[in-house]
Amino acid sequence: MAQVTVQRRIVLDTTWSPRLTGASGPKYLRLLRGLRQAVDSGDLPPGRRLPPVRELAHILEVTPGTVARAYRIAVEEGLLEARVGRGTFVAGGDTGQSQEVPLYQETPDGTLDGRSVTVPDVGQGAELSAILAEAAHSDLTAYPGQESDQGYCAAMLDWLGADHIGRAGPSEAAAVFGAQNGTLVVLQRLLAGPHPVILTETLCYPGVRRAASLLRAGLRGVAMDGEGLIPEALDEACRLTGAQVLLTSAEVHSPTTIRTGAARKAALVEVARRHRLQIIEDDCHRIAAAQAPSYRALYPERGWYVTSMAKTVGSGLRLGMAVAPEGEGGSLRRTAAANFYGAPVPLVQAGERIVTSGLAERSRRGVEAATAHRVGLVRSVLGRWDIASRDDAPFVWLTLPPGWRASRFTQVCASHGIHIKPADEFALVDGQAPHAVRVTVNARVPDSHFTAALEKMDALLADPPQDMEG
Repeated sequence: MAQVTVQRRIVLDTTWSPRLTGASGPKYLRLLRGLRQAVDSGDLPPGRRLPPVRELAHILEVTPGTVARAYRIAVEEGLLEARVGRGTFVAGGDTGQSQEVPLYQETPDGTLDGRSVTVPDVGQGAELSAILAEAAHSDLTAYPGQESDQGYCAAMLDWLGADHIGRAGPSEAAAVFGAQNGTLVVLQRLLAGPHPVILTETLCYPGVRRAASLLRAGLRGVAMDGEGLIPEALDEACRLTGAQVLLTSAEVHSPTTIRTGAARKAALVEVARRHRLQIIEDDCHRIAAAQAPSYRALYPERGWYVTSMAKTVGSGLRLGMAVAPEGEGGSLRRTAAANFYGAPVPLVQAGERIVTSGLAERSRRGVEAATAHRVGLVRSVLGRWDIASRDDAPFVWLTLPPGWRASRFTQVCASHGIHIKPADEFALVDGQAPHAVRVTVNARVPDSHFTAALEKMDALLADPPQDMEG
């Protein structure tokens, strides 16, 4: 078959000539390669608006689905940016204010914050203030040393325990500013090439999408079942994408509350070994004792671990830790230093004291008990509905009854002063969002206020709008 070049002036002042015939692979991949080449060469400069899906499909004589799929992947890679109601643009230009929902949103006074995973004050507040006040007397006139965080890292590793984290010394760890920052640091260390790919759950914490976008990496979802990621689905995703990294939350998956046990983890590690896949485990939502070894313990050659104090001690600390595989501590620490040189001395000194004094463990146990109490309230009021919950998970996953859609239910709840997250906020760009919502349980309101909000939700669930399909 003779090679045919499809050449049209499809973008204002830009001639773009993707070759869709005479090359191997599905058409959407050929179009995606054309997009990459045009952006890399400058033919499609930052901020340039691309044509609508149907218009480009007509010009290139392909199906709209082919163009839509290529656009979706390019958006996930950070190559393009999609703006609701405005179109698709080449990333990097002034395309207007992002429509992405902030990772943290303050809620109005007097309302229920069921969006953010907050830490209840179970007595740790006063002790934290005292420890931070003491640490404030540190010498702040000099830069932090390259080893300033080692005492903190050693304390954290001892607290986590080798049974969970695997064998590790403080030189294989680095202080970070919460799990989101730790994840970004590790991804910066691992991702390579012009179009790297990260694998994750089909529903994931929105920060995963943010991290992939910032690092210009593609993001692909891997199917899950009641035990977490499916090994066969991971194997297929590795073969199809050539992904470098799996980023996963195995102990407490947000938003579904699913826990991946040791046997399933071992099966996933075998797949990862075949593909030389790096695994980053984000353990930030765990507030109870770990039920299985971490991926780092099971996969010491390519397993990375990220945690923080944000869900067990205090979100305002913004203090966490990343742990590298055996022999990779130097590269992790160099990457962290390239980002922020060194963690502030008072902060890591306070962190060390929080752990070694026993405050971290006392707080964790108190938060675990408070969480179990609130989850019990949810079950007592909303127990007739389809809810996934655990005593040690700070949120529940509510699958909506027929007649409700997640976005509509979220809006109606907000009108009653109840703020929750719809499934759409956890779905990947080309993923399907179920009709479900995540409701966090540790809002800083009295139990009576919390229960009243649940009762209002129960009444709403039982009375879906009449203008929606079932």
